[in-house]
Amino acid sequence: QVQLVESGGGLVQPGGSLRLSCAASRNIFSFNPMSWYRQAPGKERELVARITSGGSTNYADSVKGRFAISRDNARNTLDLQMNSLKPEDTAVYYCNGIITFNYWGQGTQVTVTS
Repeated sequence: QVQLVESGGGLVQPGGSLRLSCAASRNIFSFNPMSWYRQAPGKERELVARITSGGSTNYADSVKGRFAISRDNARNTLDLQMNSLKPEDTAVYYCNGIITFNYWGQGTQVTVTS
């Protein structure tokens, strides 16, 4: 059974930072790729950032230069460092990983408001 568990969401003011983590029940490098998605109320789920097993990354245009995706081998986590947060970043953030099948975490809420 493959499990992905997100943590690190919360309430933050505009301009603030949060770091999301996704703990995996399998070796983090066995997933290819791993991604962060988000879904705001009334909107479709969208890709935020993706990292391949080779370390290549890509980002949604809306988060380029503000967010950084990475893998922590020691903690076996997929992380998302989010800086300069904006109210439009408010959403439930989901971890996704592929090992033959598509696996999702349960999501963590990020709310950016003053």
